[in-house]
Amino acid sequence: MTQRPQKVWITRAQPGADATAARVASLGHVPLVAPLLRVEALRDVAVDLDGVGALAFTSANGVRAFADLSPVRDLAVYAVGQATAKAAREVGFRRVLSTDGDVAALAQGIAARRTEIRGAVLHPSAEEPAGDLAGALAEWNVPVRRLVVYATRPSPVDEAIAAAVAQADVALVHSPRGAQALAEVLAQHPSPSLRVAGLSRAVLEPLAETPLGAKVFAPLPLEAALLNLIEREP
Repeated sequence: MTQRPQKVWITRAQPGADATAARVASLGHVPLVAPLLRVEALRDVAVDLDGVGALAFTSANGVRAFADLSPVRDLAVYAVGQATAKAAREVGFRRVLSTDGDVAALAQGIAARRTEIRGAVLHPSAEEPAGDLAGALAEWNVPVRRLVVYATRPSPVDEAIAAAVAQADVALVHSPRGAQALAEVLAQHPSPSLRVAGLSRAVLEPLAETPLGAKVFAPLPLEAALLNLIEREP
């Protein structure tokens, strides 16, 4: 195990980046907050809840974007992970069920309760979602609609990102989009000794050809499991 505090590059978009940074600091490491992505909530979105019996969220960003578009809070919510569930409660949803794991686990959890859902499941999502919840639910014969409510864009390379490349011992990556953005930054600013920890094996796939000191992925797609990788040596 590594003894000295690690300089940990937080690459995820805000506001999640600050939350991750606080957890990193609580472990005794030094967070370097330099997001490679930024979230853009889409404003001109028509929310049609006719025939919808429940909402499914795979990210806190989806929760916040939907909440800005619709005042409805009386539908049941199914969420991936405690962070997404917490975001749903914070914006006013009262019936919130969460599943640990990934999109497949969420789909299975919703399918197990489909007799409780009076109508289709609406999935407010990213423009380019990391997983196909709609497809997974369709395999369980659960009626589902997807509504794009936000987009994730690459952040321009600024001083904070350049400094993180130069200083970081390890970079945390939460999504394939984040890994792709990291690969593009490192193509221009190589850091062959940098260790990268990903939320899952799939998250790290865009970094397959990027020279790095090491790549490791969490055994479960949970941030707690990701943070446990910070001190892992190559």
